Amino acid sequence: MTTVQESIDVAVPVSTAYNQWTQFETFPQFMGGVESITQASDTRSHWVTKIGGVEREFDTEITEQHPDERIAWKSVDGKSHAGVVTFHRIDDTTSRVAVQLDWHPETFTEKIGSAVNADNRQVKSDLQRFKEFIESNNSETGAWRGDIDAPPSGTTTETSTSAAGASDLNDPSLDDPESGGPRATVSPS
Repeated sequence: MTTVQESIDVAVPVSTAYNQWTQFETFPQFMGGVESITQASDTRSHWVTKIGGVEREFDTEITEQHPDERIAWKSVDGKSHAGVVTFHRIDDTTSRVAVQLDWHPETFTEKIGSAVNADNRQVKSDLQRFKEFIESNNSETGAWRGDIDAPPSGTTTETSTSAAGASDLNDPSLDDPESGGPRATVSPS
């Protein structure tokens, strides 16, 4: 399992940063490698990515969402992919966006990319483009302010997994018991 953690400070109020992040279908405008996201419901979306020549399609489900605080998700179709983004108020006009992604590189190209930290550089670059996007617009393109509680402790959303990734997905040290997604830590910038 590979874990990527990055954060960035943006010159917008925390609610503006959060609101924009809920607009998943706009992600291709600032996330390199994201070809498209189709939102199927308030909590489910279908992603198409192409990074380093490797195309992936997967479905995700939001496992926890609290306005202006956090959004956690994980894949629901057998791919081992999960993440959490947290929003932190620095002051009235500045906020910190922290992202943690946990994923299992499958192909040789993905494994090499992970080994040389290409995924870290990609997330850092995506956050920089998010910063430019939200600061240049100075407002969000939309918002979804729904609140989704984490599943009760001990409850998980079952997904089928390959034998190679099953042991990682069942490792309780990788789970955030409050959200069903990965743990998130915030590093000071």
